Amino acid sequence: MSLLVVGLSHRSAPVSVLERASLSADAKVKLLHDTLAAEPATEAAVLATCNRIELYADVDKFHAGVAELSTLLAQHSGVALEELTPYLYVHYEDRAVHHLFSVACGLDSMVVGEGQILGQIKDALALGQELHTAGRLINDLFQQALRVGKRAHSETGIDRAGQSLVTFGLEQLAVHLPVGEWAAGKRALVIGAGSMSSLAAATLARVGVAEIVVANRTADRAERLAEILVASGTGVKASTVPMASVADELARVDVVVSCTGATGLVLSADDVLAAVSWGSAPDPAPHTPEGLSSAGLSSAPAGDAAAAVVGLDAAVVARLAAAARDGGRLADAGAARTIAAPVEADGCPVGPDGRAALTGVDANSLELHGTWADQGEAAAQRQPRRSTRTQADGSAVRLALLDLAMPRDIDAAVHRIPGVRLVDIESLAEASADAPMAADVDAVRGIVAEEVAAFGAAQRAAHITPTVVALRAMAAEVVAMEVARLDGRVPDLDERQRAEVTQTVRRVVDKLLHAPTVRVKQLASEPGGAGYADALRELFDLDPQTVASVSRADAADPMNDDDPGRAS
Repeated sequence: MSLLVVGLSHRSAPVSVLERASLSADAKVKLLHDTLAAEPATEAAVLATCNRIELYADVDKFHAGVAELSTLLAQHSGVALEELTPYLYVHYEDRAVHHLFSVACGLDSMVVGEGQILGQIKDALALGQELHTAGRLINDLFQQALRVGKRAHSETGIDRAGQSLVTFGLEQLAVHLPVGEWAAGKRALVIGAGSMSSLAAATLARVGVAEIVVANRTADRAERLAEILVASGTGVKASTVPMASVADELARVDVVVSCTGATGLVLSADDVLAAVSWGSAPDPAPHTPEGLSSAGLSSAPAGDAAAAVVGLDAAVVARLAAAARDGGRLADAGAARTIAAPVEADGCPVGPDGRAALTGVDANSLELHGTWADQGEAAAQRQPRRSTRTQADGSAVRLALLDLAMPRDIDAAVHRIPGVRLVDIESLAEASADAPMAADVDAVRGIVAEEVAAFGAAQRAAHITPTVVALRAMAAEVVAMEVARLDGRVPDLDERQRAEVTQTVRRVVDKLLHAPTVRVKQLASEPGGAGYADALRELFDLDPQTVASVSRADAADPMNDDDPGRAS
């Protein structure tokens, strides 16, 4: 076994790099084909999820394999090799097996213990089988990984250590409320109808949302998901809308979960701002004063437009706007950030209520508010980034957004909009870093170590099996030749005598071969035991071509293939 894995994940790379390096469905196919076309690799599989990209291959040369797989990952991910290299990790042979088994058990997940990774491993194996890039080693490895993951979930309480990303994300949206209490009666929009979006829709129905609207590029898949939700017995109402209507639908929902394969943004900050500003919201929405159109705002100078809204002297607002531009942010960005991450308000003459609170305030107070907002901005930047997204008061949220896509579906800038709460892969990674580890994690690690040792022993034993089979075939051929020679020398033997002689010779050969073949299998299963097959071939002068033909026949025998469905 010469298994090699080269990859990057949320543990080795920032989300910004993972987002750029994500692989589309077509890119996965091309990557697998190019990997097999490369000289060092004989079989391969790619495991690409929202927080990891890993290329597994059976290689005959370690250093050449690392160089080739790293280059291929860079080429197909679109990130330059010199930029990608610092975030790559490499595992070889038993360490590669240990890594995949740990991934399958949820030990390497963003949310420890989540079980969704098993479905993603199954999909990776299915793609390799479909494209014929998964040979004996990859099939054995991935199917055993699925079994190990299931064993970990059934024999330990690893499920208590974490949940799926969907459940964890909803908990982050709900803040300190139970998810069921937070979700009760809400109307949700699910964008996408793939495996993650379907899981999100099912989870939303289970926790008690009143209605789910599904939007997907392929209408048939959206309708199918809606039918499944209605038939689930949760009592949720489900319907579909075309993707072109998503922006309009935002104004009518409370929760959005998005996970598509789009390469660009699905929801822009402008879409979300328009929804919370003009939609039918429970809280008063900001509006343009009578007689002042949005066109007038956009065409007027920044200072005049803002002054028209709040009724202040245009010169004062223009001066504040100019100062804000010099600082690289909008004039009210400090106030908006302060709403998301409150700081001590002592000394502020205006209060943290945003633009509406500025009406009627004199110029001096407004300038003081600008200073106070700048202090709030600085204080917010000193806090962990997740405080601006995941620790606000959930009761004040007008629109809750959960972005599980990689690359992201929702513009990260929406978290600056008052009344909007965004949880995405980046904030989930930050929040999960503080999640408590379950005691069962140690038990799972023990299972992984045990299974890695067993898998390695089985692979090493399987490596010598063709040599043993070839040896026994040679011995049987020798017996047949000697019996034929005996027939020529003693032609008077009857059938019973000839059968007895033949059986006696075979028993002698079998007894002579039994101890060395059993022992060599035992020795071969130990670390470093691969050399015993070579020794056996040399000692008995076995034809390497014969051994290779046995290996090919064994690999082609359908009776030796595990049923992939059995591990699903």
